Amino acid sequence: MTVDQLKEAFIQKYGEGKVNGYFSPGRVNLIGEHTDYNGGYVFPCAISFGNYCLIRKTPRKTVRFASLNMDFETEVSVSDLNKPIGKEWVNYPIGVFAQFLKRGLVFDQGADILFYGNVPNGAGLSSSAALEMASAVAINDTWNFNLPRLDLIKMAQKAEHEFAGVMCGIMDQFASGMGKANHAIFLDCDTLEYSLVPVELEGAKIVISNTNSPHKLDSGKYNQRVAECREAVREISDILKPIKALVECSLNEFQQIEDKFTDETAKKRARHVIGEIARTEEAVRQLKHGNLERFGELMNASHDSLRDDYEVTGFELDTMVEEARKIDGVIGSRMTGGGFGGCTVSVVKDEAIDTFKEQVGKNYEEKTGLKAEIYVAEISDGSKKLF
Repeated sequence: MTVDQLKEAFIQKYGEGKVNGYFSPGRVNLIGEHTDYNGGYVFPCAISFGNYCLIRKTPRKTVRFASLNMDFETEVSVSDLNKPIGKEWVNYPIGVFAQFLKRGLVFDQGADILFYGNVPNGAGLSSSAALEMASAVAINDTWNFNLPRLDLIKMAQKAEHEFAGVMCGIMDQFASGMGKANHAIFLDCDTLEYSLVPVELEGAKIVISNTNSPHKLDSGKYNQRVAECREAVREISDILKPIKALVECSLNEFQQIEDKFTDETAKKRARHVIGEIARTEEAVRQLKHGNLERFGELMNASHDSLRDDYEVTGFELDTMVEEARKIDGVIGSRMTGGGFGGCTVSVVKDEAIDTFKEQVGKNYEEKTGLKAEIYVAEISDGSKKLF
């Protein structure tokens, strides 16, 4: 849908007048999965799919919410913008409004808001973070609150915690808010220090494969992994030294004490997280030096760890990765996102992309009964005002 079509849809719903538009992208994580809420490193990039937010202030003391993707619409008093509405999609933007209210900021007027997203829901490409960040940037600009971008990112994460019930790390909102075209973000999720790393894949592209097996982070499995990592922190603190997050235990230290764990599940979760932090650091170094083969090996090792030690892949994701790795010209392939369905990310040589799309799509459908969507990713800028 074009920007002009979005404007027309807004006018059809809310009437003539000036309207402003904002966009926030989804993200794909190249490596560094389930490390963010453990204080580790991640390496995501913003993609060209995302969420649009069109907004117009009104003299009414209510905010009207509508979406071109969802049937549910509602009108909320500005004094009630801190109360969730059932399990509806509007809790994402309402949750963001609530973060502004928590800071003592006042909404002197209401607004009409229309959303449109082209990130596939449940694909693991952070449609929720894109929706939250589009809302945060639009609200901040419309009411001239002038909060810095990092504050908006933290507020969007809080909205996910408090209104969606998902105890996510900060990676998704950070990538959506801070992305830069043709760069990935090497982010320390403990300190929030980051660097933009050029993604120079000479003769290769990033390919996203949507399993069309939707993941549901609010199903409880994600929060269960967070709890299991806390248990691993307790075990390491008892065996080795007091730590507050798994990032504080090096891979070498973990390997020396892993046979002393009393909780086998906690040990497996720690093995993945601590190993993944080390893999991510190395992967960024290898990419900077142009060593794509090693980068691909680390991607593969990441998926295998997510499958065996973190247990967040499942039949569809594993099948997609297995079929991808059979293609000559695939440098590396892994699941991306929270898991339990969603997407894989692969680095594929240019000459193999057509074969990849045809063969992986065909073999995946034969084995799962599901039709995959496969597309080359474009790395885009982060949240911005469009008009």
